[in-house]
Amino acid sequence: MAGIPEHLLKRAQEARDKAAGKTPTAETPGDAKNLPAKTSESKPATAPQVATAPPPPPPDPSYVVAAKTRKKVPFWAMAALSLLPFWAFMYLLAVKPQEKTVEGPMAVGEIVFGSCAGCHGANGSGGAGRVLYQGEVLKTFPKIEDMLNFVYAGSQQFVSAGIKVYGDPNREGGAHETLSYNGNPMPQQGEKFGGGLTDAEILGVVCHERYEISGADPESEEWKSEYETWCSPESEIFLGLENGSVNYDNLAETFAALPKPPANVGTDARPTGK
Repeated sequence: MAGIPEHLLKRAQEARDKAAGKTPTAETPGDAKNLPAKTSESKPATAPQVATAPPPPPPDPSYVVAAKTRKKVPFWAMAALSLLPFWAFMYLLAVKPQEKTVEGPMAVGEIVFGSCAGCHGANGSGGAGRVLYQGEVLKTFPKIEDMLNFVYAGSQQFVSAGIKVYGDPNREGGAHETLSYNGNPMPQQGEKFGGGLTDAEILGVVCHERYEISGADPESEEWKSEYETWCSPESEIFLGLENGSVNYDNLAETFAALPKPPANVGTDARPTGK
């Protein structure tokens, strides 16, 4: 008897399995190599995983973008920038007004003039007393000796001596009469006349009025000799008046180079402290 072809047997088996609700397996007769392998549990097939790119980072804020794009300071400029505090300090020193150091008669006179400012003004612009600033003192008293004598003795001593004009009678603007200015006399300042200033203080305030208020230039040819003799910090006359070794009565005897006080400027002799 001829054998049944294999493909017919396969079809018959598939029909039987289909009727019984079976899934063909490798154990079922037929082409087992074309059937899925028998497994204990059926699992659904999964799709292969596809790698995805990470999301892009958020954009930088505007201030970060500005910082990244801003031009950087060159390294060579850092040295110059580090010196800025030093240059700022030097600039402040340059623009800051330098305090003038005042010594000797000028320092004393600056303090004493506070008691004179009530009549002559804080800056010497005048008031109850004469104007002292803008060269007025120098016009009236070209020689310091005359001014010292007038401040020391005061107007009343001139009146008592019959002297009507003090200072230079040929000064620009006319002569100054002793009681011609608002009827206010010059108070007596010398101690021998009952004044409250010492001989050294009188010299100090006269120097202050001549060089600080009236504007005489101590470096000029006209005033240099007077300043060095009477008003400089090294003035032997001031040092002698300050320590009491000399006074206005014996200046000429002590300092032979000085004219015997009072020094005349075209008028009668001035009253002295005697």
